Amino acid sequence: MAETLDLEFMADDRLAGFRLQRLEVFNWGTFDGRVWTLRMGGKNGLLTGDIGSGKSTLVDAVTTLLVPSHRVAYNKAAGADSRERSLKSYVLGYYKSERQETLGSAKPVALRDFNGYSVILGVFYNAGYKKTVTLAQVFWMKDANTQPARLYAACERDLSIAADFSGFGSEMVGLRKRLRGSGVELFDSFPPYGSWFRRRFGIDNEQALDLFHQTVSLKSVGNLTDFVRSHMLEPFDVAPRISALIGHFEDLNRAHEAVLKAKRQVEMLEPLVADCERHRELARAADDLRACRDALRPWFSTLKLDLLEKRFTSLNEELTRHRAAIERLEEQRRAQQGQERELRRTIAENGGDRIEGIGEEIRQKQDELERRKRKASRYEELVRALGQHPAATGEEFLRQRSETATWRETAEEAEAKAQNDRTQAEVDFSQGRSEYDRLKNEINGLKARVSNIDEKQIAMRRSLCQKLNLAEDEMPFAGELLQVREDERDWEGAIERLLHGFGLSLLVPDRYYAKVAEWVDATNLRGRLVYFRVRDGGRGELPAVHHDSLVRKLQVKPDSSFYDWIEREVAHRFDLACCLSQEQFRRETRAITRAGQIKAPGERHEKDDRHRLDDRRRYVLGWSNAEKIAALEKEAGRQEAHLSELAGRISTLQKGQSALRERLSILSKLGEYTDFRDLDWKPVAVAIARLEAEKRELEAASDLLKTLTMRLTALENELKETEGQLDDRKDKRSKTEQKISAAKDLQQQAQALLAGTAEDTVRRFAMLEEMREEALGSQSLTVESCDSRERDMRDWLQARIDAENSKINHLSEKIIKAMTEYRKEWTLETRDVDVDTAAGPEFKTMLDQLRADDLPRFEGRFKELLNENTIREVANFQSQLARERETIKERIAQISESLIQIDYNPGRYISLEAQMNLDADIRDFQTELRACTEGALTGSEDAQYSEAKFLQVKRIIERFRGREEHSDLDRRWTAKVTDVRNWFVFAASERWREDKTEHEHYADSGGKSGGQKEKLAYTVLAASLAYQFGLEWGAVRSRSFRFVVIDEAFGRGSDESAQYGLQLFAQLNLQLLIVTPLQKIHIIEPFVASVGFVHSEDGRNSVLRNLSIEEYQAEKQRMQG
Repeated sequence: MAETLDLEFMADDRLAGFRLQRLEVFNWGTFDGRVWTLRMGGKNGLLTGDIGSGKSTLVDAVTTLLVPSHRVAYNKAAGADSRERSLKSYVLGYYKSERQETLGSAKPVALRDFNGYSVILGVFYNAGYKKTVTLAQVFWMKDANTQPARLYAACERDLSIAADFSGFGSEMVGLRKRLRGSGVELFDSFPPYGSWFRRRFGIDNEQALDLFHQTVSLKSVGNLTDFVRSHMLEPFDVAPRISALIGHFEDLNRAHEAVLKAKRQVEMLEPLVADCERHRELARAADDLRACRDALRPWFSTLKLDLLEKRFTSLNEELTRHRAAIERLEEQRRAQQGQERELRRTIAENGGDRIEGIGEEIRQKQDELERRKRKASRYEELVRALGQHPAATGEEFLRQRSETATWRETAEEAEAKAQNDRTQAEVDFSQGRSEYDRLKNEINGLKARVSNIDEKQIAMRRSLCQKLNLAEDEMPFAGELLQVREDERDWEGAIERLLHGFGLSLLVPDRYYAKVAEWVDATNLRGRLVYFRVRDGGRGELPAVHHDSLVRKLQVKPDSSFYDWIEREVAHRFDLACCLSQEQFRRETRAITRAGQIKAPGERHEKDDRHRLDDRRRYVLGWSNAEKIAALEKEAGRQEAHLSELAGRISTLQKGQSALRERLSILSKLGEYTDFRDLDWKPVAVAIARLEAEKRELEAASDLLKTLTMRLTALENELKETEGQLDDRKDKRSKTEQKISAAKDLQQQAQALLAGTAEDTVRRFAMLEEMREEALGSQSLTVESCDSRERDMRDWLQARIDAENSKINHLSEKIIKAMTEYRKEWTLETRDVDVDTAAGPEFKTMLDQLRADDLPRFEGRFKELLNENTIREVANFQSQLARERETIKERIAQISESLIQIDYNPGRYISLEAQMNLDADIRDFQTELRACTEGALTGSEDAQYSEAKFLQVKRIIERFRGREEHSDLDRRWTAKVTDVRNWFVFAASERWREDKTEHEHYADSGGKSGGQKEKLAYTVLAASLAYQFGLEWGAVRSRSFRFVVIDEAFGRGSDESAQYGLQLFAQLNLQLLIVTPLQKIHIIEPFVASVGFVHSEDGRNSVLRNLSIEEYQAEKQRMQG
C-alpha cells in the first residue's frame, strides 16, 4: 500500500485555480467533419485508446493552444520524429502516404482540401473566483506551399466552436468581424495572445509553459541529471549567438586572409622585383658591351692609321735602298753576260753542241717525271681511301677501273635507298609530332576544365558564347551533365559508345535559341555541331523504363538547371535493356550488350569496333576528366617514345648517307684517271738515267772542252747568282711598292670608315682602351695583326655578351616563371599586366602599393576586427553562458525551496544540488574560451599576439562551423559544450527536517531501482510545477494555473511509483489529463473523474467518446461479465 503524504493541504481546495473544462476540435488531424469535445469539468481525466487512434492529436491541440509555435514539437508525447507531423498536416488531415513510382518518394494523402478551415478551443474555469477563460485558434490555407495562416482568439467567457466559430461565410473577414462584435480579443501572433492568457492564469513567465510542454513528453525516468536537464531547465538558444560569432569570424577570417594574401604577394613580389632590377642592370651592361663591339672596327681603324704612318716612313726608306742595289746588279749582270757569250762560242768550236742538246732533253724528261709522280700520288690516296691498293700495272689499272664503276653504281643505289628511308622516317616523325602536339593540346585543354568533351567542340562553343556574349556554363554539352554510376563501371565502355553523339550535343536554352540558330547558320564551323533547343516546361512525366534499362546506370548532374530535360530525354532515347546473356539479348526489343552490340526496333543490329571499347580518349561523359587525362597522357608517353625512336633512326640514316656521299665523291674523282701511262713514272726515270750517262761520257772525252765547260759553269753560276740577287732585289722592290700601295689602300679604307663614325661610337673608344689589356693581354699590335686582334677582341667581347645574355636569359626565365606563378595565383590583380620582363615596373608598382598601403591597411583592419568585433563578441558569448550558469543555479535553488514543502519520506525532504561537470570536452572548451579573451580587450599592437589570438578563436569557430570530414562530431561537440545545462551534474540530498542533516545522497539516482528513480523524478517535477505555476498552497481561491498533461509516464513506470506520483499531484491540486493505453488504467482509475476514449476504425477518421469514471467502470464490468 502506498504511503500517505503529509502535505497538510485543505480538503476543500480541490477545484482551486484555472482548470480545463473542455477541449473542442474541428477539422483537426483525423478528427474530421464535425466538432469533437473532450469534457473534463475541471477534474482529472484519462485519455486512452489504441496506438494511432488519435490521442496525441488531441494532446497536440492542447499544446498548440498554450505553447508558442516555435517551441511546439508535434507528437512529442508519442516520441515521433518532428518531420512526421506539422501544423499543416493537422489542418489538412494527413492520414497516410502513397508511394510515387516515378519519383521513388512518398506523398501524403489528406482528408481535406485547401478550401476549409480548422479550429481548436479550450475553456478554463476558476471555481474560486468564478472566472472563465476561453482560448481558441483558427487555421486556414492561403497557399499550398506554405504553413497555414492562423488567428488567435481569447475571451473571459465561455465560447464554443459551434456557436461562435461557424456560419461566417467563405472569408475569414466575416469571422473576425463577428468575434470582435461579441467582445472576443483577436491576435495575429502568439506573443500578445500568450501575454493575455498568462496574466489571467497568474503565470509570470514563459518558462512555466515550457515546463508544461516538457511535462507532456515525460516518459520513463533515467538518471537524475538527464531528468533535470530535460524537464526542469530551459535550454538557452545559443544558435543566434554562434551564428553571430561565425559571422564576425568570417569577416575576421576574410581580413586575415587579406593579410596573408598581401604578405604572400609581398613574399612573391620582392624577389621578382629584385630580379627585374638585376635584369635591367645586366641588360644595360650587355648593351654597353654590344656598343663597344660595334665600335671595334672604327677604334681599330684609328690604331691602324697610327701604325700606317710609321710604316710609310719605313717603307720609303726601304724602297730607296732597293732601287740603288738594282742599278748596281744590272751593271754587273751585263758584264757577266758578255763573258758567257764569248765562252759559249769557244766551246761550240770544240764540240759542245751534243752535250747542250742532251742537257735540254734531260730537263724535259724531269718535268714529265714530276708530273706523273704527282698524279700517281693523288691516285694512290683516293684508292687507299676506298680500302684498296693502287694498281702497279696497266692490266691491274683496267681491272680496278672496271670495279670502280661497279662500286659507284652500288653506292648510288645505297645512297638513294638511304635518302628514301630518311624521307619516310622524317615524314613519320612529322606526322607523329603533329599527333603528339594534338594530344598535348587536348591534355592541356582538359586540365583547364573538368569536362571530357574534346577541345574542338569546346572551342566551337567558346566561339559561339564569345560572339553572343553568353556564359559557357549556360550552354553545356549533354556529356557534361551525365556520367555512369560508380557501381556500373563495367558498362562504361558500351554506354560511352552508345551516347557518344548525344554527349557531344550542345543544350541551348529556349531564350537563346534564336540567336544561336542565326549564328550557326551564318558561321563556317569547320566541323560538325549538333544542338538541342531546350524549351521551358519540359516534355511531361518520365516514361516507365525497363527494369534493366541503361537509363538506370546513368547519373544526372544534380545541380544542373537542365536536370529534368536530360532525365526525360535520356529516358526517351536510351531505354535499352542491358543484357548479360545472349538469350536475353535475343528476347528484348531494344537492347545492348556489355561488348557494345546494339539492338533496335525493326530488327536492326549494330556493333562499331572501329575504336576500342575501353579507349578513354574517346570518352565524353562525366563532370570529372581525371581518367581521360590519364589515358591521354599514357598515349602521349607512348607517342613521345616512338618519336625518340624515329629521331634516332633519322640520325643513323643521316650519318650513313653522309658516308655514302663521301664514297661517291671519291669514286667520281677516280673516274678522272683514264690512262695508266699518266701515272707510270718509272720508264721516264730510266730514260733520264740513260741520258745523264751519255752526257757524262761526252764531257770526259776532251780536257779543253772540260776546262771551258768548267769555266762556263762557274760563270753561269755567277751570272745565275747575280740574276738571282737582281730578281730578289726587284722582287723586294716590287713587294715594297705593293706594301706602300696596300698601306695607302688601308689608309684610305680606315679614313673612310672613321669619316662615317657616329659621335656615340667615338665615346666608346675610351672604354675599349680600358678593356684592351684584359682582352688582348701583352700581344703587340701591327698593321697586319690589327684585323686578327680585332677578331680576338670581338670574340672576347662576344663571349662577354654571350655570358651576360646567358645570365639575362636565365634570369628572364626565372622572372617569367615567377610572373606566371604570380598571375596564376592572383588572376584578378594581374588581369591587365603582361607576363614579360618589360612589365617589371608594373610589378614594382604593385609591390610598392602593398608595402605602403595595402598590407598596413589589411593588418589594421584585421586587428580592429579581431579586438573590437570578434573577441568582444566572444567575451559577450562567454558572459551570456556565465549568466545562464547563474540562472541554472538560481533555478535549482528555487526548486529546492519548493521541495522543502514536500515530505519525500516521513520527516524528510529532498534538496537538489548542482555540481560542476568534470567532462574533459566542457572543461577544455571553458579554458579555450577564457584564453580567447584574456588580456584581449586591452588590445595589443603585437603581430604575434594578434595571430595567436586569431588561431585561438579559429579553433573554436571551426568546430562551431563544422570541420570537413568531422562535421557530425563537431555538431555533437557544439551542442554539448554550449548547452550550459551540460555544465552541471545534479544530485539529490534527502535531509531530516529537524536538523537538516543528510539522510541519504542520490547521485544520478545511482544504484536505485526504477521505482525509486521515478519517485524522485515525480517529486522534483512536482516542486518545479509548484514553483513555475505559483501554486498557493491550500488556498481555495487561487488564480494559479493548475492544468497538466502527462502522456504515458504513469503507464510506463512501476505501480508503486505511479501511485506515489498521482497522490503527489493530487495533494498539489493539479488537474491532470493522463494519456495512456489501456494497460495500466487500474492504477489511474481512482484518481480520475472521466475517461475520453479515442478510436479509429479505418485509420482514416478518429472518434472521441466521453465517459464518466462510473460509466467506464460499469461498462468494463459489463464487458467482463
